[in-house]
Amino acid sequence: MLKTSSFEDNLRAVVGPRNLRAPSASDTVFGVAPQFIAKPEDEKHLAAVLSMANEAAIAVAPRGGGTKLDWGNPPKAAQLILSTARLNRIVEHAWADLTVTVEAGCTLQSLQETLAQHGQRLAIDSLWPERATVGGVLSTNDSGSLRLRFGALRDLIIGVTIALPDGTLASSGGKVVKNVAGYDLPKLVTGAYGTLGIITRAVFRLHPLPRAAKTFSFTSDNFSALQQHILAIQDSQLAHTSLQVRCSADALPSSDILFEATDAGLAAQESQLRKLLDPASLEQSSGNPWNARQDLWNAPSKTTLLAKISLLPTDFAKMLGSLQSLCEFRKINWRIVLQATGIGMLRLEAEVAQLSAAGEQLRIELHSRGGSLVVLRRPLGLDSMDAWGNAGDDVSLMRALKHQLDPKNTLNPGRFVGGI
Repeated sequence: MLKTSSFEDNLRAVVGPRNLRAPSASDTVFGVAPQFIAKPEDEKHLAAVLSMANEAAIAVAPRGGGTKLDWGNPPKAAQLILSTARLNRIVEHAWADLTVTVEAGCTLQSLQETLAQHGQRLAIDSLWPERATVGGVLSTNDSGSLRLRFGALRDLIIGVTIALPDGTLASSGGKVVKNVAGYDLPKLVTGAYGTLGIITRAVFRLHPLPRAAKTFSFTSDNFSALQQHILAIQDSQLAHTSLQVRCSADALPSSDILFEATDAGLAAQESQLRKLLDPASLEQSSGNPWNARQDLWNAPSKTTLLAKISLLPTDFAKMLGSLQSLCEFRKINWRIVLQATGIGMLRLEAEVAQLSAAGEQLRIELHSRGGSLVVLRRPLGLDSMDAWGNAGDDVSLMRALKHQLDPKNTLNPGRFVGGI
């Protein structure tokens, strides 16, 4: 343990006694136990605490709702968890301009409920919206099926404020207060896993809520037929909002398509879809298949690996065939939810040795086709498997950027690509 009594006294003076506590067992990050949990009441106090930690060489792990705290690699150190839980206000909803400014600790569910009062939404469907916070979703770049129609988080964020390790509150994009010249902060911090700065607020473009919506599901006889169906839909004039594939070791591949429009528009879309596909295989969904990605996380066990994969949509059939063959050979139970954008969530269940070999083999195959595999959750005994895989030629540029914004390596050291 570090002798940090003076740091603790200074920390308590900034955030107040009620906003500082000792850690519990649930506060560990990949088995790394912090020494302090601080919950500043506003972004100025958060920036002050971060600056203090930076000067004292205290490693900081930012935390929102804690839903994705185990994504990425284990940290090299995490003495202070700096929580955004109290930064939970919706600062401004400019509903006439279809924009919202919101603090990083606001949950997605709370934000969406407020926006819905004016018939609007932030068009993302992240995991665990009742607990996931705006800052955490941005930091992990967690977007779901709505990405097909509305774009990724980098397309929806138009402004951001971040606390830098030196205590600067830097803003860029919409609602500018202070610029960091030369850097597009909103895009840089999206998906950076809190390694460049701590997001304190963000500005998003919004979209109207749909008047009506319908989801249809259909099955395919094999992976080749599934590929043909997906590409036919994508090449058609259908105005679908989401399109996903669900496959597993013990079921035929199935697909789901979401339409959002007026009642007349939905009827027209359904008619076109039935002409495009075999009408006998198409049915309106009675449940909510769009929860399938989140369902992969249910009942995690000591023999479960969860990963995010990306690949070209034209490679669906080849990849699924390779996955099936590999899992049959290694006796691995598998399930996958794959968006038409080529981004998917994969669940593998087997003994640790088989998971390790299968994960590395899949990663190599995906990389050879321009794709990727990022481990999001791994069982004990698989700690040596890097979450990110080959960092590629961009890692030197990423390290230079990290050094520019966080020269003392204070924020989430070791969590990101290439051990950044």
